[in-house]
This record gives sequence, structure tokens and C-alpha cells, in this order.
Amino acid sequence: MLLSEVFRTATFRLTLAVVAAMIGTAALQFALGYSQAKTFEFRRSDALLHREADLLSRETAQDLEHKIRERATDDLRVVINEAGLFDMSHRYVAGDLRVWPKGLYSDGRVHELTVWPTEDAPYVLRILAIPVSGGRILVLARGLHMLDELRLMMRHSLVVSIVPTVLFALMSGIVLSHRALARVTVMHEAIDRIMEGDMHERLPSGRGRDEMQRLAGSVNRMLDRLEHLMDEIRDVGNDIAHDLRTPLARVRARLDRAQGGALSADDLRLVVGRAIDDLDQCFSIITALLRIGEIENARRRVGFAVVDLNEIAADIVDLYEPIAEAKQIRLDLLPSVGPVPVYGDRDLLIEVVANLIDNAIKFTDPGGEVTLGTVRHGDGARLEVADTGIGIIPEERQAVLNRFYRSDKSRHVPGSGLGLSLVSAILRLHNATLTISETRKQDIRPGALFGVVFPSAPQTTPTAA
Repeated sequence: MLLSEVFRTATFRLTLAVVAAMIGTAALQFALGYSQAKTFEFRRSDALLHREADLLSRETAQDLEHKIRERATDDLRVVINEAGLFDMSHRYVAGDLRVWPKGLYSDGRVHELTVWPTEDAPYVLRILAIPVSGGRILVLARGLHMLDELRLMMRHSLVVSIVPTVLFALMSGIVLSHRALARVTVMHEAIDRIMEGDMHERLPSGRGRDEMQRLAGSVNRMLDRLEHLMDEIRDVGNDIAHDLRTPLARVRARLDRAQGGALSADDLRLVVGRAIDDLDQCFSIITALLRIGEIENARRRVGFAVVDLNEIAADIVDLYEPIAEAKQIRLDLLPSVGPVPVYGDRDLLIEVVANLIDNAIKFTDPGGEVTLGTVRHGDGARLEVADTGIGIIPEERQAVLNRFYRSDKSRHVPGSGLGLSLVSAILRLHNATLTISETRKQDIRPGALFGVVFPSAPQTTPTAA
């Protein structure tokens, strides 16, 4: 693993940002500490100057001149770095400060001035000038060398403390970046294998709960979903090929017979008619698949409104009642008190009810009964379609919602196996739940009960047909 790759990782860049923040924080602490120390030193120097000036101003003119000339007081030489005695015209009288500092006024206030000696480098002093007895001016000065020493010590301690810290942080960043890059490399290798077609490969997630492992877990769940969808697509493709192959093979066989020229006009018309029926079956399968895909993509939500589910049920019963009578099946609509509002697409809901009623009639024997009912269910609504047919065993109740699935008991009944898949797709679009149970327990023909629960609808007036 190249070191340049480690330097380009987000972890190392984050480490650099942390190091920069540490250096900035240390510099800020140094600046604040030095500022506080400088303020304290200024106050202390001013207090010392005022105290010594007060003591010396009480001396007689002769004693003051003597003390300034000899610097003989106990602490004057230590506390006061420079002292001078001048007359009112700022001419030198005594002391080691021989030149009146430029910009100094005898106003009893401490001034910070730069002194330019003739044979030395300039330096800064805190200077106080006060009038004293004998018509003279006492000048006391204290240097800032202690502050300079403090600044030097703080700067040295800052360098001594920050350099090892920065080096340790950089080394830690390199190590952590190397670990992170190693994990990312393993993930890249797994992703490359997935891109090469190994859909069973997964990213290493481990048992930890850091951000990389959570990301790997999310990607693995996405891959599981993609693999499931790809399996469904493959199964659907196989089912489509199987369901279309039979009617197309019949069409080809009949056209081969017609091409032989041995059929009469009536037989030829019969062959063409059956071929058209087989092609219509193929078209119906393709149309149903396209509608399921459109509905699952949620492209129909723009047509949602509040509709009366009871009114839709009544229309479907009127439509299918002649078909039920032709099969000697009783079709009833259970009475409902008032409208049953549902928020959804009216055309799609009509298709749901129609498919459920058609499915119930298809699998109910002559003399049986199919009932349809709608009722308010809490804040939402419930639709029930019950029949007295062959029923659906519990093991197949989830499978019948898949595309092209047909149970062994329903193989003899014409159909494509897409009706309940279409119903399931529409109900998912409406956030509704579908349950399947039996109408009559402990019976040879238990029947099927389809229950659909819709969520609550907005408080608006249901739209009419």
C-alpha cells in the first residue's frame, strides 16, 4: 500500500485538520496567556513606580539627590531599573538616566516610552515623572525585561509541548488511515467481484457498529434486495416464456395446418379465429405485466382523490351479476350504512374489486355464493370478498400474489396468474393491506375470504362517478 494513498485518505485529511486545530488552539492559549501576563506586569510595574515615587518624594532635596546619585535605598536598585533627577528645564542633575526621554511629561502618570541610548540598542521602559521639592523633577523607570523573559519561556514551552503532540497526532493519523484504507481496499475488491457477476458476494461488515460497518451493512441489505429482485425478474422472464410459448405454439401449429391448403373455408375461419384467441391471450399477459410495472412505479398517484368504496362495489356487482347468473352463482352486496370514503385512484380501485370478484366467480362451483361488502374500519375502510369455492391453503396464500403463480387446484381454470399480482401492486400503491383466509372452516370447500384494509382518507367529500 503506497504512502501517497494513505495521505489522500479522508482519515488523514481529518487528522491534518485536527493537528491544525491543535496548533491554533495552542497559539491562542499562548496569546491569551501572554496578554494576561503582560497586563499583570504592567500593573505591577506601575504600582512599584508609584510606591517608590511616593517614598522618595517625602525626602528632602539634599537626601533625594544623594539617594538618586548613589542609588543607596534597599530596593531602589532592584525594583527601579533607572532613576534620574532633572530641573524644571529638563536638564540633568543626578542619576543614571542622563537624558530626558522624548515624549515624557511630569503629569504623575506612567508612560511607556522607547529610550535610545547613544551606545546601545533601544529598549522600552515604563517611566514615571513627578515634581519634587527643590524645584526638580524625579524620573523613575522600570524595564520590561521580565516580560521578555516570560515571553521567551512561554514560546519555548509551547514549542516543546506542541511538536511532540503534532508528531504523535500525525503518526496516529497515518496508522488510522492505513487501517481505514485497508478496509476500503477489501470492500473495493468485494465490489469488483460483484461487478464481475458474483451477486452472492457481500461486503465485510463485522460485528462493530462504526460508520464503515454500518455502511457495509446497508450496502449488503441493498444487495440482498437487488439479488431478490433479479431472481424475481429471472423467474418472471421464465414464466413469461412458458406462458407465451404454449399459445404461440398453438398459433404456429394451426397456421401450418392452414398453410397446407387442405382445409375448407369454414375450417380455415375456425383456425384463424382460434389463432386470434391465442394471440389475444398473449396480448393480455403483456398488457397485465405492463400495468403492474406502471403501478409499481407509482405513476398513478396524481389521480388520487377521495372516492366512495361502497359506490364502486355496487357498480362492480351490477357489472358481474349477469356473469354470475350465467354460472348459477349468487352474487350479493352486503348493505352498508352511508358512504365508505377511501383515498385513491377510482379506476385502479375498480380494477381491484373487479379482479377479486372475477377471481371469486371463477373458482366457485355452480350453486355457490359470492358476497361483497364494504364497511368503515376505524379511521379507514375495509373491503371483503368471500366465496364458497375451493379456497386457498395457508401455504399458498402469499405465493398466489406472485406473478404467474397458479396452484395445482386451479390449473384447469383458464387464466394467466396475473390477476392477484395486479391487485397486490395496486394495494401497495394505496398503502392498503391484503389478507387471505377461509370463509368456512372444517369444510371440504372452505372458500376464500379476501380482506382489504385501507388507511384513513382526508376529510373531503367523496367524488362521484
